[in-house]
Amino acid sequence: MAFGFVIERFSLFLAALRHESELPGHHLFSLLVGVALILLGAGVAITSGVGYRRFVKTLPTQDVSAGYLVGLGPFINVVIAAAGLALAIYLLAGAFHTTPV
Repeated sequence: MAFGFVIERFSLFLAALRHESELPGHHLFSLLVGVALILLGAGVAITSGVGYRRFVKTLPTQDVSAGYLVGLGPFINVVIAAAGLALAIYLLAGAFHTTPV
């Protein structure tokens, strides 16, 4: 997800180096690739959390340590996926937002 954010913002960095103004939607390719990688990362976080949850349910209760928070890992993955989804929406909304003249 971080790599997707870097790719999405790289066009802004290049525009600053060239002393150009960044036009909304001007670098559509980097926006789409970056958002796709962010969404891919969010999907991987959800999938790994679900897979972990399913695996732990197959373990006998004696194999899970007492006091071990089994649900903490999947919960953190859901939070990370939600943050990635929010970031993707923010980047897409900001790219296509037009300011009135």
